[in-house]
Amino acid sequence: MRSSRNGLHPVIVRTLAAVVVVLEMSGGGLVHAQEGVGAGAFSRIGFNARGLAMGNALVADSSADVSPYYNPALLPSASRQRLAATAALLAYDRQLQSLEFTTPLGPTAGVGLNLIHAGVTGIDGRNADGVHTETLSTDEFALSLSFGNRFLDRFAAGVSLTLYQSDVVPEANPVRGFGVDLGVVYQATSNLRLAGTVSDLLANYEWNTGNVSGQSRVDHFPIRVQIGGSYFLLDGRVRLLAEIESRTVQRDRQTVDRIVTTSAGPRREFRTETFLLHSVRGRLGAAYRPIELLSLRAGLDRIGVGGASGLKPSAGFGLRQQVGELDLRLSYAAVLEPHVRTLMNVGTIEIYL
Repeated sequence: MRSSRNGLHPVIVRTLAAVVVVLEMSGGGLVHAQEGVGAGAFSRIGFNARGLAMGNALVADSSADVSPYYNPALLPSASRQRLAATAALLAYDRQLQSLEFTTPLGPTAGVGLNLIHAGVTGIDGRNADGVHTETLSTDEFALSLSFGNRFLDRFAAGVSLTLYQSDVVPEANPVRGFGVDLGVVYQATSNLRLAGTVSDLLANYEWNTGNVSGQSRVDHFPIRVQIGGSYFLLDGRVRLLAEIESRTVQRDRQTVDRIVTTSAGPRREFRTETFLLHSVRGRLGAAYRPIELLSLRAGLDRIGVGGASGLKPSAGFGLRQQVGELDLRLSYAAVLEPHVRTLMNVGTIEIYL
């Protein structure tokens, strides 16, 4: 993934900026007044077919073996060791895959390890004259280690530590960041569960692209606070889920402070201003199990973001089959992406050991 020396860099920068917007359309929305393009947007698309089918509203999901991606405090409900793999088919040459392992740890705890990979292939690299030079690609990763423990009969808490890596700028070293997620769960009644999380504390990317005529800057991940609940109906055959997310991100903006006259001519001096952007969104999800081997799912993500065109509806199903001593589960989700209205197809296979 190397660029040529004949004026390609400005074109690459514009191309990669467009790629980031495409990724953001999947995970955090188009650029608008309250959001902008967010660092680490790939990690906020969703984790697996079950979660995406239910609108990513799983912060308080009361079913067992929920991914700690949604709330590390859910790990104590892990029933047994579980391996899961997910792959998604997306438009615009985008890729999204994930792997996960979760297991109970003692009578009241659980631990999980998961990896997310996202990327874009087939980027048309051209020089300043518009001549094709090569085909480029980008890659981003998020590796998380999660732990959760039930401290009381009705209360559990958990933490996730995540290492991020982004390789999107040719001829520059990949940039890395580190984030912390905290979560709690409270079982209010036998049918009602409440939960909350704070995600991506401390996470940022520190870019240094001086070797490709760029500059240094820091992009902060949005800090997300999520509060939600889940409710059982019909002896557990119906699950209703809802949550609300408050998202705050720090931005830096350079403005002209003054113009200084020097012997070489006028020179502009800049001042950096720091400000916060805030947005709120809601999510809804539902699951119905008509028979033991089948679950039907539906959800709605990004409620309140970008009007009707910014909504992210989804639907899917899950199948369960015993193969010898292994419990095999297959899930599928179809997600209508916001604004561009392309269809994301997601499949997940889970093996319970």
